[in-house]
This record gives sequence, C-alpha cells and structure tokens, in this order.
Amino acid sequence: MATVEAKNFSRDADEVATPNNARVETVNVLGQRVMRLTVQPGWKWSEDIKPMVGTDSCQAKHVGVIIEGSIMCRHDDGSEITYSAGDAYAIEPGHDAWVVGDSQAVAYEFHGVWGEKH
Repeated sequence: MATVEAKNFSRDADEVATPNNARVETVNVLGQRVMRLTVQPGWKWSEDIKPMVGTDSCQAKHVGVIIEGSIMCRHDDGSEITYSAGDAYAIEPGHDAWVVGDSQAVAYEFHGVWGEKH
C-alpha cells in the first residue's frame, strides 16, 4: 500500500465540476479529498449554488487557504469576514459567500463539500 501520493489538479483531477461562475477540481490523495475552487467576479453562493442544493444557506463546513483574490462570507448569525490571498479560513455551516472585487478568487479546501446536496 502506498504511503505517499501526489496528484496535480490540472492533470489528475478525480472530479471537475463547473457550476455557474465557478470551477471545482477535486483530487483524492490517500483517502483525503482536496478541492481547488476558482470563482469568478460576480459569483455568489446564494445565486450560483443555492438553486442546485436547495438550502437557504450553505450547510457545509469549510477549511481552506485562499491563494488569490478575496471572498466575503456572511454567516446566518450576521457575522461577516473577508478572507484574502494568504489567509487560512474555517467556516461553519449556515453562510453565504461571494467574490469581492473584479478579480477571480482561488482557494484550496481540505474539508467540506461544495455545490453538493447534503
């Protein structure tokens, strides 16, 4: 059994999804799911993903690192945070999120689901 595994998102993605204004590439390495998310200016969870999953807000927990751009997240309790390139983040279920500004945002996530029914 392999104890080391590497996959390239561009060449070796196990899954690729292209919901509105976004691209989600997933690799599975030694049983762990890692995603690269690329979201375009104008992307907003409540407009682009909500219709696919049918919940009022995103019900997934997310843990990741954003490497390009900025995303604003507003939790159902009203708290808000903007995370930008270089920030690690953790977001509990019950939120909306959107790209800030005129540049795409790219993040790598190590926990959670994205654009899927729960």
